[in-house]
Amino acid sequence: MLYNKPMIKNILPILMLTISNVFMTFAWYGHLRHKSTALWIVILVSWGIAFFEYCFQVPANRIGHEVYSAAQLKTIQEVITLIVFSVFSVMYLKEEFRWNYLVGFVFIVLAAFFIFKKW
Repeated sequence: MLYNKPMIKNILPILMLTISNVFMTFAWYGHLRHKSTALWIVILVSWGIAFFEYCFQVPANRIGHEVYSAAQLKTIQEVITLIVFSVFSVMYLKEEFRWNYLVGFVFIVLAAFFIFKKW
C-alpha cells in the first residue's frame, strides 16, 4: 500500500515548511533586487507574500507537532531556511556562495543532529 498516514505526517510538514520558506525568503529578501521601489510599496508587497508563507507554515507546525517536538520543528525550519536561502541568494540575488557560509551551515546541521538524537 503506497498510502501510509504516519509517513505523510512525517513528510507533509517538511514539504509545507519548504513551501512556506520559499514565500518567506521572497518576502524578506526579494525586494533587494528592486531597490528603486518605494519602501512602503515593498512593505505592502512583502506583507502580501508573507500571508502565503503563514498559510503553509502554521498548518505545517500544527500537523508536524503530532510527530515532532517544537524544538525539532524549529530545527527543521532552520535547516530548510539555510537551503532555500542559499539557493535564493545565488540564483535570484546573484551573490557568491562562500566557503565560510558552508562551514557555518555544517555546524548548524550538526546542531540539528544533536537535537534529533535520542540519548
